[in-house]
Amino acid sequence: MLKRLSAMVIGSVLLAGPAFAQETTIKFTLGWKTQGSDAAFFYAKDKGFFKEEGLNVVIDQGEGSGATVTRIMSGAWDAGFGDVNAIIQNASTRPDESPVMVYMLWNQPPFAIVAKKSSGINSIKDFEGRTLGGAQGTPTTRLLPVFIKKNGLAPDKIKVSNMAPNLQEPMLIKGDIDAALVFNITSYFNLVLNRQEPDKDFNWFQFGSFGLDLYSNGVIVSKKLIASNPKAVAGLVRAINKAVIAIGKDQNAGMASVATFDNMVNIPVEKRRLQYSFDKLIVSPEMKEIGVGDIKDDRMTRAIGMVVEGYDLKRVPEAKEIFSREFLPPRKDRDLVYVAN
Repeated sequence: MLKRLSAMVIGSVLLAGPAFAQETTIKFTLGWKTQGSDAAFFYAKDKGFFKEEGLNVVIDQGEGSGATVTRIMSGAWDAGFGDVNAIIQNASTRPDESPVMVYMLWNQPPFAIVAKKSSGINSIKDFEGRTLGGAQGTPTTRLLPVFIKKNGLAPDKIKVSNMAPNLQEPMLIKGDIDAALVFNITSYFNLVLNRQEPDKDFNWFQFGSFGLDLYSNGVIVSKKLIASNPKAVAGLVRAINKAVIAIGKDQNAGMASVATFDNMVNIPVEKRRLQYSFDKLIVSPEMKEIGVGDIKDDRMTRAIGMVVEGYDLKRVPEAKEIFSREFLPPRKDRDLVYVAN
């Protein structure tokens, strides 16, 4: 009996062995703290989509969408959700180390200038003679000279006051600055949390509507992971894409997974942020044409040129260094239908 039991145990271990051996751990960094707009990553984990692909995805909170790139370059994280424009910057200066975007989620850029309607700023020409509050080093602030040049504004008539990001909305509300250089998906909800009505009482000037048709955040992976385990990269993208499609139809399910990951989040506010990400950043005519996750190479090439100009970079990377569609699911599997609910 003992021998038979031992044989059964050994047999079950041998049968289970390959499944365990195939599981790949991927350390994944978010762009910031837990937010509703990250619901797809939590949903993919919560619903077992990663596990179905043989992946153990460990999700960590982030320090900024630009920092996602440097975190991955450090080797401490394998993948994450971050800003493609930070990839462009690093690909120019450190091409061998810079990671690659494999799934574009935010087809539209979040870079914007926001002003109180009571300030009298109703057009971008009204920025002249005003003071804009910007956090030093952020893409919105760094790309302001390109915005000014493309729109024929007078740079010597626009003053920028450098400040910490968490001071922008309070100073805007108090009137200490005339407008703020922001990420719309962050600033909009900072205003909400400051008991403001961002649609009713503020004017928003989106960079994408004024000549800076940039791409933004998506799934980024290290070159090391691509080289060593392309199957894992494809599985990661497949699982996230499946989650994005599901949440587009059911935001409540997405928010349930956010709460499972972090029960301290403000569910009503973060659900609005999730829906805002679909409305303002993900869904676009281009996304409907080519499917969620993909890009257009000619648009990326133009975006690279703008970033090179804004950051005064010496080397111009090629689009293929920045984005790879090698791991995308078929077009038919990336047809996103968004229904707000």
